[in-house]
Amino acid sequence: MQQQSDFMLSGAQAKSGTIPVSPKMILIVVDTLMSQSIDKGIEQNKLPTFQFLIEHGQYYKDVVTSFPTMSVSIDSTLLTGTYPDEHRVPGLVWYSEQDKKLINYGSGFWEIYRNGINQYLKDALIRMNGTHLNPQVPTIFEELARMGLKSGSVNGLIYRGSCDHQLNFPFWIHKPTVLPKNHKVKGPDLLAYGAFSNPLKSVKNLPVGPIGRFGFNNGYSLEMVTHLIRNEQLPDFLYVYFPDLDTKIHKKGPSDLNGVIRTDNQLQTLLQAFGSREQALKKAVIIIMGDNGMTHVLPKNEQPVIDLGQSLEGYRVLKQGGAVTDQTEIILAVNDRMAYLYKLTHQYSFEQLSDALKTDRRIDLLAWKENGWIRVVRSGSSKEFAYRPHGDMVDRYKQSWTLDKDPEVLDLQINTQEHAVDYGQYPDVLRRLYAALHSHDGEYMVITAKPGYELKYGSSPTHKGGAGHGGISQMESLVPLIIAGTDHKPESLRVVDLKSFFLQHLKG
Repeated sequence: MQQQSDFMLSGAQAKSGTIPVSPKMILIVVDTLMSQSIDKGIEQNKLPTFQFLIEHGQYYKDVVTSFPTMSVSIDSTLLTGTYPDEHRVPGLVWYSEQDKKLINYGSGFWEIYRNGINQYLKDALIRMNGTHLNPQVPTIFEELARMGLKSGSVNGLIYRGSCDHQLNFPFWIHKPTVLPKNHKVKGPDLLAYGAFSNPLKSVKNLPVGPIGRFGFNNGYSLEMVTHLIRNEQLPDFLYVYFPDLDTKIHKKGPSDLNGVIRTDNQLQTLLQAFGSREQALKKAVIIIMGDNGMTHVLPKNEQPVIDLGQSLEGYRVLKQGGAVTDQTEIILAVNDRMAYLYKLTHQYSFEQLSDALKTDRRIDLLAWKENGWIRVVRSGSSKEFAYRPHGDMVDRYKQSWTLDKDPEVLDLQINTQEHAVDYGQYPDVLRRLYAALHSHDGEYMVITAKPGYELKYGSSPTHKGGAGHGGISQMESLVPLIIAGTDHKPESLRVVDLKSFFLQHLKG
């Protein structure tokens, strides 16, 4: 708690004028916010706050996010400015070759239960920020500390910084589990992490009970930020996570607007904490963005769920909760519409496995590493594609590649005269697929589902008739970005490039 009181004191000094006051930056990540919802809501006059910010700022509809399109991996990309091959958080679920265990940061209750609740708690609350996130790759919080600037995180899944903090776990959590009563972590100057790190615990009541997901909800995030604004205690950079919309879209589908309307009302409350919406844009740069999109999942009667266990019948696939043995041939780590398939035997090749899987036309892409190349096939097609980094073909992000065989597999547009390659239905797919296939140790392939379908193994959660993400399609990969309060523009519309934009602005 000492670290938090030190931060509050620095806010009071800024108010008195002893420290030069410059515009603050508030970055609000709304889980699964999509431009189609914003546009539809504004057209129906239901989103006045979004409309105000767009009319008084910049609005980008096609920022390319990270892959897999799962929040923990995307947030790691956003806050480190690197893809998973560098930040080393491969997805929500992945297999650790070193630990010989599946890592699950919170996919669903029954999958967590079968794999072990104690392991989930340690991975999600201690190891993800402590050891899994590459310590050699600095977060924006660590870089701002070196610049002498203050930063904060409110409910951010990825929060590693330079200041000492303590997570406090209630008796009814730490007593029946392996969690300690307290655990020291490194974070930004201000760390608000649900009920486990609540700087306002002695100041006001926040929704931190089981019904409110222990503080990991929009209400907690909003109360924390408005308190900082009204008391003029904002750090130079504040990351804020609004998680609620994701659950609603998963259940009701991408066309549902109720969650977006509620988010709009919450953003209005945040801006009014400055005195007015206009005052907010004079006192802070307000940035709103989504982390991933979603694609509709077909209803139950149209067989939207691809059971990978059935597709791999005859292979010895690790059962959920089971221990890896010498007999284990395959391990599956399902990230909704994407999965990692790990091969623990040399008896089968990835080509053989892909032949078994691609007979299911609901599967989309199958990709794996082979002799320095990335090989890619698509289900229902005999076409193949292979590529590797560095070569004579250059994409719009100035990344160069060597391409082989049929680029139609990844819907690539090739201009041989100009040595240019551009992307179709899979944005920045060459870099993002390469990053996923180099994100952690082991022999594994990437599987994605076609829009309308989800992957499943054992107790993996599904969303029949709702929506899903995790894959690499346009719907999941393009997210909105609204920047208000500054004329500075990002040079590149990719999530991986936004950290440098934030830092350049904050340097002044």
